[in-house]
Order: sequence, then C-alpha cells, then structure tokens
Amino acid sequence: MMDLAWGPGALGKAVFWIAVAFSTFQLITAAWSPLASQIVRSVHVGFLLLMVFTIAGNHARGPMRTVLWGLGLLSFAVGLYHWVFYVALIQRAGDPNMMDIVVGTIAVILVFEGARRLMGASLPIICGGFLLYGLFGEYLPAPLDHRPFDYSQVVDQMFLGTEGIYGTPTYVSSSFIFLFILFGSFLERAGMIQLFNDFAMGTVGHTRGGPAKVSVVSSALMGTINGSGVANVVTTGQFTIPLMKKFGYKPAFAGAVEATASMGGQIMPPVMGAVAFIMAETIDVPYADIATAAIIPAMLYFFTVFCMVHLEACKHGLVGLPKSECPSAWKAFTQRWYLLAPLAVLVWMLFSGYTPLFAGTVGLALTAMIVLGTPIARRLNVTALRVVFWVVLGIISASFFEFGINIVALTIAVLVVILAFMKGGRETLQISLDSMAEGARNALPVGVACALVGTMIGVFTLTGVATTFATFVVAVGENSLMLSLILTMIACLLLGMGLPTIPNYIITAAIAGPALLSLGVPLIVSHMFVFYFGIMADLTPPVALAAFAAAPIAGVSGQLIAVTATRIAVAGYVVPFMAVYAPALMLQDGDPMAAVIGFWPAVAYVTVKAVLAIILWAGTATGYLLGPISLVERLIAFGAAATLIAALPLTDEIGFAAAIAFLAWHYWRTKRAAPEAARRA
Repeated sequence: MMDLAWGPGALGKAVFWIAVAFSTFQLITAAWSPLASQIVRSVHVGFLLLMVFTIAGNHARGPMRTVLWGLGLLSFAVGLYHWVFYVALIQRAGDPNMMDIVVGTIAVILVFEGARRLMGASLPIICGGFLLYGLFGEYLPAPLDHRPFDYSQVVDQMFLGTEGIYGTPTYVSSSFIFLFILFGSFLERAGMIQLFNDFAMGTVGHTRGGPAKVSVVSSALMGTINGSGVANVVTTGQFTIPLMKKFGYKPAFAGAVEATASMGGQIMPPVMGAVAFIMAETIDVPYADIATAAIIPAMLYFFTVFCMVHLEACKHGLVGLPKSECPSAWKAFTQRWYLLAPLAVLVWMLFSGYTPLFAGTVGLALTAMIVLGTPIARRLNVTALRVVFWVVLGIISASFFEFGINIVALTIAVLVVILAFMKGGRETLQISLDSMAEGARNALPVGVACALVGTMIGVFTLTGVATTFATFVVAVGENSLMLSLILTMIACLLLGMGLPTIPNYIITAAIAGPALLSLGVPLIVSHMFVFYFGIMADLTPPVALAAFAAAPIAGVSGQLIAVTATRIAVAGYVVPFMAVYAPALMLQDGDPMAAVIGFWPAVAYVTVKAVLAIILWAGTATGYLLGPISLVERLIAFGAAATLIAALPLTDEIGFAAAIAFLAWHYWRTKRAAPEAARRA
C-alpha cells in the first residue's frame, strides 16, 4: 500500500487543499446536483488520480516528483473532458472521434497506473487480463471466444459510456460512499472514537478477558460509522492490541481479535461497508433491505468473536482491568451523547425509505452543525441560552425536509463566520478542514478500486464472458448446490488474496451472483454470500490484508495472525452457507421451515441453532467451555455443531440431541471436578 501521508512542506499543504477542494466538490454535487451524473463521475475520478499521483510525487525525489505531479495534473484534466465536451459526446455517442479515443486511452492507462501505485499490482494485472481478453478474445477457442471488437469500441466501452471506468461502482463511489466516508471522518475527529472506547471500557473492560472484549465492542461500534476493516484495525487497534498484550493475551491472538472484529464492521448495520451501497445499486433494492438482511449474521459474527475471547480468557485465567481504572460508560455517554444524534438520524432515514444520498447529506450536515455549534454553545454560560441555541439549530436542521439544503447551508456558513472571529473558534474550523481532507484521503482506495474494476465490468457486458462461468456453476448446481456454493466461496477467497473487498465483490457478484440466483438462492442472500466471503478473504491466509495491518501493532507476523483469525472467525465461514439453506437467517422469504411453523418462529429457530453451533465451535477451537475439554469431547462438540449446520434430513434432530447430551455431560463432569480441584489446592 502506498504511503498516504500528505508529504513535506508546501507540496504537502498543496495536496491537503486539493483534498479539501475534492470534498467541497462532492458536497456541492450531493447537496444541489448542479451537474450531470456522467460529469460528476469523471471529475470524481480526476480528483482521485490527482491526489494519488501528487501524494506519490511528494514521497519521490528528483525528476520523478515532477513526473508524478504532471501525471496528477493530466489525470485531472482528463477528468474534466466529459464536463467540457458533454453535449458533443452525447451527440456522437457510439461513434467516437480520434480525440475521444486518444483521451480515453490515456484515461484508462492513468487509472491502471494510479491503482498500481495505490494498491499494488494484483488488481491491475487481473483487470488488465480482462481488458486484453476484450481486445483479443476473438482468437481463443470456444466457448471462451467472442465476436471481434474494434479498438474504438473497447475504448468507447471503457471511457465514454457508463459500463467502464465511469460505471455503477464509480457512480456509487462518487455519491453514497464518499459522503459516508466523510461522515465517519467528521465523527471520528469530533471524538466518536473516544466515546466508543470509553463505552466499551466501561461496560466490559473489568470483566474476565476485558481488554479483548473492549476490542470486540469498540470495533463493532466503529463499524456503525466506518465500514473499512483495515481502517478499523489501525484506529482502534492502536489502543486495544497493546492493552490485550499487557493483560496476558498472546500477541498473535490479540492481533487476530482486532483484525476479526474490525472486518466485522463491514457487515455491521446501519452503516456497513462500501460494498453494501454498491450491492443495493447493483441489484436495485433499498439499502435498508441490505442492512436488514445483515442484522442477524452480524450479531452472530460478533457473538462468535466474543465467545472466543471469553473462553480464551477463562482457559488461561486472564482477568480484566481493575474497575477503578475503567471509565464510566454512563459518563462517556452523557459527555458526548450529542455525537450519536447524526448517527440516529441517519439510521432512521435509511430505514424510512430515504435514499442513501439524501440520508448521507442530511447526516453530514447535522454532524457539521454539531461540530461547529459545540464551541459556541460552551461559551454560553447560562444553561437556558445553551438549550435555546441547540433547539434553534435542531429546528433549522429539521427544516431541511421542508425547505431543502439552502437554509442549512446558510446556517453552517454563519457558524463558520462566528467561529472565525471567536476565541478558540479557529481550532474547530481547522478540525473541520482536517476532517474534509481526511475523508477525501480515506476515499482513495475505495474510489480508485471502483474505477479500475469498472474496466472488468465493461468487458463482461461487452463480451458476455460472465455468462460462461455462470453456465458452468449452474450446471454443477443442478447436481449439487453445495458444490456450487463451495466453488463460489473458493473464487471469492482466491480473488481476495490480492483484491480489496469492493473489487472482489463486484467481480464475483457479476460472475457467480446470477448463477446462484438461477439455482433458487434468494437475490439478497446470493449477493450477501459473495459479500461475506470477500470479507473473509481479508482474514484468510496467505494474503490477509486485515491481519497484516494488525501485524506491526501486535509485533508478530501477519501470517500467524491470519491463521489465528481464521479460527476466531469461524462463523463468518459458516453463516453464509446456513443462510442459503435457511434464508430466514437473513430475514428473507423462501425458508422451508417458515412454511411449516411461520416466518418469525423460523427466524428464531435458525438463530438458536446458529448460536448453539457457535458455542460448540468456540469450545472446540479453544478447548474450554465451563472447564477444559478433552480431545474426544472436542471431536464430539465439533460433530454436533457441524450436524446443526448441515441442511439434510434428520441432521437438526441429531445435532440438537448430540449438543444437549454433550453439554449435559460437560456440565456434570465439570461440576464434579470442581471440588476435587479445590481439595488439591
């Protein structure tokens, strides 16, 4: 990964202000929509590449610095091409002239080079292979061949239409995703990380294995505002991993807990990872439906991690922090409760049917008003005046729904002017600028990946190659749905070895999603299946991005952390398969059990089954439940859990019977062994 620090001196400040300008552009286009979508997408990519190349240039020396800055400025100029020639491009749609072809070629090359510098060579190589397939696939043997395409047709698909680098992924990045990243950046700068950490410390820090449980709770909470697993690792992990090591957890286990919990942020409603927004747009369903489907699996995921850290602590006798050293969760809430208001409004709007773009704009505007209004409110010594001040701001915020963004924007401008002339106010303005710049910088990996993977989607739609793989998966699935699911899982994990979650999902969803749907898997479940294993790829050896992000903090190898994280995150590998055979787990229709006992009883049934299996698997993995578990008992527990997960005749009955028998035996044996252990002591 490229170093994303701004760089030294005047050039570093220049990139900082470019980032602020980028965020300003995105805010204006989100709030007032003054430009056509195609123009917004192209300028969005232009800003992304401008920042990537200029940041890289600031870390280079000699002539290379000048070259990289030149590439950045060229990228931005190419990003303005659709704006300048918008009408002409529409008039000659499907018939590009020579300048279109030249500029389009340059644009594609710049996207590939920017992605290579930002994320490494893996994704550009894969996308480059598909691009070559689009150009020369006609020479391959059947059924891989396709009809011939002129070079101008390929460039037209990649650059001038909405199926290439300016396709759906870039549209989502330039609208929903950027706003939510910026939203998270403002909340983090305003103190949300401290609120989450203090709340987690106050609630579970003093319990057995408290430091690890703090990691789980704080990472789950961070997932509500930050859908990036790696970003969660490097933010909460700086605090939680050293704390876990201090209280006796092995470094590899500490790093694995943080990596596993942080990756869960991408599936944690209400603000999930960027993939959730792309999924909603791809399959044309409300984002709220995606978030609803993720609720129970996300809870099961974090329940798994919580069980693992608790049993590990019990096994090794690890204690929590002294109660006196833990902050008060209630005090943390009362001091910073107002930071939760934008998040609450955002959640309400998303689940009330508002578009993510509208909800994100409102949430961000409300956050800005709170951040800018807090220093002013603190200067009002009379409580009644502070109350009146916040009530007025609340009424103005609510007026957004009636009168639009203008009155809110005017209020924010007034707050900015007041702070500019108020003692201490400029520090708040600087925090706001830092948040805007930080948000733009955090958007780079997501945005560039979306632009580059658009080339692959363009080849899919141009050649129809995705149909070939889908046909193969369907043919396999006619005899064994499980085998088709395993093939899809392997594809996701293999792609995830070198790809971030977003391109992983886009590629596999385009190839395998339609195949699973045709095999009878519900629409959202089929795409969530792909999504989950794209996330698990970041924890699965040999290339586990989240594990390697935790490695420098933990002080051990990323491979060792990845192996441990795979054991901790067992639910992440199991729940998607369960949901295919029992869609009620994702609150979807089509569950066979629902036809027998009703929808909500079926939801309760499959959830209880999953919880019981997770407890047994956690005991198997750690070798401890109420007490130590022998090897034979671990095998029995594992078998009972596996039987509960399997969707075959009588497996549920066998699984429940085996689980109850094992737990009863374990309870009796542990209780009998306790007095003997006390006498020996």
